[in-house]
Formats: sequence, C-alpha cells, structure tokens
Amino acid sequence: MKPEVEIYDTTLRDGSQGEGINFSAADKLRIADKLDSFGVHYIEGGWPGSNPKDMEFFQQARRRKFKNAKVAAFSMTRRKGVAVEKDELMRQLLEAETPVVTIVGKTWLLHVTEVLRATPDENLAMIADTIKFFKDHKKIVFYDAEHSFDGYKNEPEYALATWQAAEKAGADAIVLCDTNGGCLPREISRVTTLAKNKLSARIGIHTHNDCGFGVANAIAAVEAGATQVQGTINGYGERTGNCNLISVIPTLALKMRQSCVPKASLPKLQELSHFVDEIANFNPDPRQPWVGVTAFAHKGGMHAHAVERVAHSYEHINPESVGNSRRVLVSDMSGRSNVLAKANELGFKLKSGTPELKPILARIKELENQGFEFEAAEASLALLIQKHLEHRELPFMVEGYHVSMRGNGMSSICEATVKVSVKNEFSHTVAEGATVVSRSAMKVPWPAYSRRRDDARTQQAHTTDRDRPHGLGRGAGERGGDEGRRRPAGPPLPAERRPGGRRAGAPAARGAPARPARGAQRDDRAGRRRRRRRPADRGAGRRAAGRGRGRPRHRPPHAGASVRERPVVGLA
Repeated sequence: MKPEVEIYDTTLRDGSQGEGINFSAADKLRIADKLDSFGVHYIEGGWPGSNPKDMEFFQQARRRKFKNAKVAAFSMTRRKGVAVEKDELMRQLLEAETPVVTIVGKTWLLHVTEVLRATPDENLAMIADTIKFFKDHKKIVFYDAEHSFDGYKNEPEYALATWQAAEKAGADAIVLCDTNGGCLPREISRVTTLAKNKLSARIGIHTHNDCGFGVANAIAAVEAGATQVQGTINGYGERTGNCNLISVIPTLALKMRQSCVPKASLPKLQELSHFVDEIANFNPDPRQPWVGVTAFAHKGGMHAHAVERVAHSYEHINPESVGNSRRVLVSDMSGRSNVLAKANELGFKLKSGTPELKPILARIKELENQGFEFEAAEASLALLIQKHLEHRELPFMVEGYHVSMRGNGMSSICEATVKVSVKNEFSHTVAEGATVVSRSAMKVPWPAYSRRRDDARTQQAHTTDRDRPHGLGRGAGERGGDEGRRRPAGPPLPAERRPGGRRAGAPAARGAPARPARGAQRDDRAGRRRRRRRPADRGAGRRAAGRGRGRPRHRPPHAGASVRERPVVGLA
C-alpha cells in the first residue's frame, strides 16, 4: 500500500551537522539498518565526496539490501560556469550508486546574486541541467528548494520560476525548505498551498526548528498538500535542529489518520529514538513528546486518581502505542492513588482500605517537606512502605566507613572500609577498586528481608547520599538495577564539600535513595570557605589576626571527619 505521506530521513546528513554529533561510517550503517526496519521510505546517507566517512558509507551501503528504504545521496546543483558532465560533484554522485539523488538549489534571489554571484537565468539553468542529467541516468530526483519561503516572500515570481524549472527538468518532487527556520505555520501553509496549485509534481517539506515550529510547520505543509516530510530522528540538526520525525510520525498516524510508516512500527518508536540517542552518545530527552519518560508521568494526586479510573482522562493516547509507558510519581503533591499505584508497582499488595495507607502518605509528605525526594528514590519508598506494613526494624546499620585514594602518578585506586551490623553481628571489610565493597565480601549473611525484588536498591537505600563519601553515592556501589551509573574513580571529596552527595539542584537517579536536596548546601558553602588558603606571603598575617578567609564561621557536626562513626539509618 502506497503511503499517503512519505518519510524522508536526513539524520545521517543534516542531523550530523548538529553540534556534538559525529557519526562514524559504522554508526551510519547501524542507524540506516534501524531506519529501514522501522519502515522509513528514504534515508539520506550524506554528501558523496565531502568527507571520507560518507564515501565509506555509500561503498558499504550499496552492498546491502534494504527492505523498505531507498538510500539517497545529497549534493548541490552543478557549479557556475561548469558543464554538468564535467562537474566533479556530479561524478561523485553517480559513483555513490544510490537509487535516489537529492539536489539542493537556490530559490532566494539574494543568495543567487550575493552568495552564488550568478545571474538569475544562470541559476535556473544550473537547476534544470543538474536534474535532467540525473534523470537521464535513471535516478529518482528530489529537488530541495533552499530558502523557499524566504525567497518567495522576497521575490515571489522568481521563487516560482525556480520550482517550475525543476519540475520541467523532471524532478520527482519539489521540496520546499524553511532553511532559516524562521517562518510561522500560517506562512508555510500559504506558500505550500500556492506551490501545490501551480505545480504538478509532488510537494515535500523540509523545516528547521529555530523558532520551535519545526514539527508544527511540517504538519501545516501536510495539511496544505505536501506528501513528503523530511526530518531527523530526535530533531538533530544544525543550530537548534530539524523537524523531529519522532513527533511527526505519530502525529500523522494517530492524530491525522494518514498512513506513513507500517502500523506495526509505531510501538517501536521509543526504541528507535533511544537507539539513535545511544549511537550519538546523547542522553534521551526525558521531556520529549510521545517517547520521553515523563510524557505519561502523573504526579498530581487528582491526575493519578483520574487516570486510574479512566486512562484517557489525562492521556491523549495509549502510551504503549508508541512504545512508552505510564508512570505514577510519589511526592508531597501525591494522594492515595499515587501511593497505591506505586506500591503495587513495587510489589506491595495495598488497597484503598489498608489502614497503613494513611500513615504512609503522611510520612511521605513529612519527609518531602524536610527536603527529601521520593520521586526518583523508589528504594527508599519501598523501605518506608515495608516498614509500615510489616512493622520491621531496619535490616542493617552502617556503623562507619572510610574511603581513601592513592596513586603512583600514572593511575589511582580507591580503597573503602565499611563496618556494618546485622542484628547483633558485625562485619568489618576492606576492598579496593572503583566501587564500594560488594555484598559478596561481607561475612555476615543478609537477612531474608533483603531478598525482595530489587534487593540491591533496598539495601543501598539505608545509606543516604549525604552520608556516603565521594564515589559511594547512588549507583556507584552495589548497583541497584539498570539505572545505576558507575562514577569514574577520582579523589574523594571532604564530607562538608558534598551537597547531598550530588550536584545541588540535580535530579536524583531512578532507584537512588531519598536525600536532603537543600539542607546540606549551607554546610557545603561553609566547608569551602574553611578550606580556602591564601598564598603564604599574603594570607598568613590575616589568618594570624583572625581575619583570614580560611577561618570558619561555624563548625558543623562531624566536620572534617574522614571516618564517621555515627550510625546511618534509613529514612523511614
């Protein structure tokens, strides 16, 4: 079945022009395979001859058989004053051996006369000669009309003449480009409608996101008659990026009911988004529409209660239809529904009539008011719930620990000593490496209490990040689930220089224990003042006189202690 709207992906060319993105040839091939299996119709691989990686990609790509997609090679029109047959760029395009060729040409008279330094008629000839050349070589040719909308606003008749020249030469589609990304949806709609009425060739749309309208402008063009949308996965691209296909595809399929990719591919949308992020070495945007982890997260008690009864009361689609999932968050804004949903998710059998529900919710609000955060600290929440339900004491206590670093100038190693008590038994263990002493090194067996789902997180939750030395924070030691992220080895920071064991104001990792988000910062600033030292020739006298900057204004409890003997207890 022929799609109503074709999806043309330019992640490998236009997307790679984004800052911080550098795909290798192998990366491009992996992404191309993923796009093909997803059902994208065209994959723009790059610009032949522009760099060795693109040359290697096209050499490898022509040996592969893509099931759904056609690979496109991108280039500009022939150069001014050079015959198309003798232009090196045209030869390189042919050597790429792709079934599709995409040619970009000038629409805006400003670019023709001031940038290209050509006459208007010569630019029209460059467009026509190039397209005809590749049509004679049996290629599918798409003409990307650069600055279509700015050019039309500046000189409507000439802009239309460039499109007509491309159509007359045999272009399979005229792609209108909002190259500067500065147009509004109503402008896109008006010019696309005019092009649709004046041309018989198919109309495509290529938008940029400089004003945040990349997706909206593409949708406006489709509503005006465009049948091809060009864009990138996750909106990668130059400056602020291109039209985000991760938003366009479900909008077309689920909102506008226009076929674009196979229906079976839509539940793989989040997987595709995260796959490309992984290769680009970017963290997935948690707030990305449709596929972000917060896209279907419910924090307010009223929202969670309503969604529990009628899902679409606060969700515009079923999250699973794009590979996402619903999440209920627990915080001081939560109600009973939030706690019930999260408790069931964690494996507890709570009901609305459970008598412990009210004190659990009250305790959560009390701790949140003190600065703790349960929203991303599920292990601490599990401990709190279990304590109220089973009326158990804490399964273990961290009596003390010490961390030190040593090195030989070439490498460094971290050594940790941990003293733990389980009931009336003690274990005092030392180990070295990049992580905390593992549970397997402990000689005291953990009680059955800890063998709950995600027990590693449960054990780790009894030690708050504020009470861990640097390197022993969330996810750095015994890793509590897939979300744990190992920190690189580094010198331990003094206790009073760590604001809550993480960067002040940064969100906690999922699965990390709750901790004070604000209370530790005052001690942190005092600790930094206390440890500053002026050069001896400038600060010694002042410090002797009691006016030095190194003089502490107050000494917080346990300041300066590298080994802390005060017990560490859970938050519950």
